[in-house]
Formats: sequence, C-alpha cells, structure tokens
Amino acid sequence: MKASGCIVTYNAVSSEKKKRLLFEAIENITGFCRDIDFTLYVVDNASPDGTADEVEDYFSANKAVKVVHNSKNRGFGKAHNQIINLIDSDYHFIINPDIIVKDDVIGTLCAYMEAHENCGMVSPDIRFPDGRVQVLAKRNPKLKYLAASRLASDRENNKYLREYAMLDEDLTKPLQIENASGCFFGIRTKLFKEIGGFDDRYFMYFEDYDLARTVNHCSEIWYVPDAVVYHEWGRDSKRDIKLMLVHIQSTMKYFLKWGF
Repeated sequence: MKASGCIVTYNAVSSEKKKRLLFEAIENITGFCRDIDFTLYVVDNASPDGTADEVEDYFSANKAVKVVHNSKNRGFGKAHNQIINLIDSDYHFIINPDIIVKDDVIGTLCAYMEAHENCGMVSPDIRFPDGRVQVLAKRNPKLKYLAASRLASDRENNKYLREYAMLDEDLTKPLQIENASGCFFGIRTKLFKEIGGFDDRYFMYFEDYDLARTVNHCSEIWYVPDAVVYHEWGRDSKRDIKLMLVHIQSTMKYFLKWGF
C-alpha cells in the first residue's frame, strides 16, 4: 500500500510556535508511517520567512519529505493541486501545518478505505490539543450554519452548530457524512485525480467544502472516530480583515456554484 500527503505552507516559521507545530507535524506523521510506503510533500507558497529552506535543511535526511518551492503565493487549493501529477499513491492526505498526531492515523484511515470500497474520502475525529471536540462541519454549509459559526459564543451548545457538526449523532462509530474539514482528510488518489483536485478558483477557504460536494456525486465520505488528530485551529479570518474578505469572496463563489 502506498500513501502520500501534502502540507501547504506560508510563513510557517515566522514564530517559534508555528515552526514547532510544523516540524512536529512533519516528524510525527512521517515517523508513525512505518508500515506504509509514504511520501509527504511540503508545498511552500513563496514564504518571505524562508519556510521552504528551513524545512528542506532540517529534514534533509528524511527521504519521505519532498519540498516544493513556489515563486508566488498560489493559495491553498492550487498549491495542493500542483503535486497531483507527482503522486502515484493509493491514498492521499490533505494536512494542515498545525495538525498534531499521536499515532499512525494515516495507517488507520488507509485501512478503513481499503476495507470499504464505497468510501472515497475519510475524516478523522478532530480535536483541540487539550482534547476538546472541534465543532467542524460534517454537513454541507447553509447560511444559518455559517452565521452561527461567526456569532455563537458557545459553539458546542448552539443548536445550529450541533446540527452542522452532527454532534447529536453517535460519533463513537463510523458515520457517513457530507463534508470533511480541509485541515485533515484522506482521499483515494485515483478519485482525487479524476475530479481534478480542488477547484482552484478559490484562493483559500471553502475549497474543502466544494471538493466534498464533488466527491459526494460519485463516492461516499466517512467519519472514522478510531483515527484522532489534534488541530491548533487559529481561525485567522476572524482577526485579519484581508483574510475575512477572502473568506467572504469564497463563500459567495461556493453558493453561486452550488446554490443557496
């Protein structure tokens, strides 16, 4: 069995915390994949802080790590799509640079897809570093969900967000879902190639929702609770006006494409 993964970076070593998270993610993900032929691509979007060079230098002895240097910031989906023609794996993983893994989550999710031929895409249980549940979409976006996501102070007890994240379902068992967060998911490589990867008209945000909608037309998406990852989740678009505008633009592109 062969698997591949991709982390897209931008200014990921601009602080000690970001650098630690990225380096630990790369080290742990590749370290736990001992029983799988695994390659991890780090695609850097021309980071001014020298992310690509630092990753390349630090992991020069790790043959599983391949660094791609971009000459400009291509955004999230387009950068992930760059390696489509490079990968020859059975299963491919989209991974954020702030993901923490504590065991062979890649192997667990590969095994699930291997055993369930109707499953084209998988999502693990995604939690905060302290173990709290992250309220992330498992249903397709609706305006009421997005409004609640922006305005709700108590995410776990907001009825719209509970519905959005399917928190009232039995999440101790595998569950078919509509949506998988782009912070970490796995997909059959053949399927990823057939659908052309992400729609690169999104610079950032909503490209994962869009991809999931496309996958659901030809395959199934499953939540697999036996696989757990921990996500730092900065929610930068709530604090940065430029990113907030990008988020709004992506929201409109999504609903214009798929309908309100």
